[in-house]
Amino acid sequence: MLPSQPENIPSDISTTILENKAHAGRKSDVDFMMSRLHPEMTFLTSRLIDYGLGSINSWQGCMRIRFYLFYGNAIQRNYAALYFKRRGSSLLLWLAVLMKRIDKEQAFSK
Repeated sequence: MLPSQPENIPSDISTTILENKAHAGRKSDVDFMMSRLHPEMTFLTSRLIDYGLGSINSWQGCMRIRFYLFYGNAIQRNYAALYFKRRGSSLLLWLAVLMKRIDKEQAFSK
């Protein structure tokens, strides 16, 4: 028998749900996605969340991801850094490095 998944961790995340949340791009949508990032997540979940976050284009969503870059847990900061790296926001990433929220390799590795 496979070990059961903790109750607060979804067994699956629909791409449709993530696409809708990414399109809306509200603070609550970013929070939904960021709350699903944890050390026990599956590879599929990590890719779906990465895709969902990467699809956010709203100002409100971007600002919420910026919040996670500085105040999220380590995994959330990593995904937020990836979001801004893909958008070429090197000044913001340097600020996060200088504030010791992420390391230089995390911010600028290829």
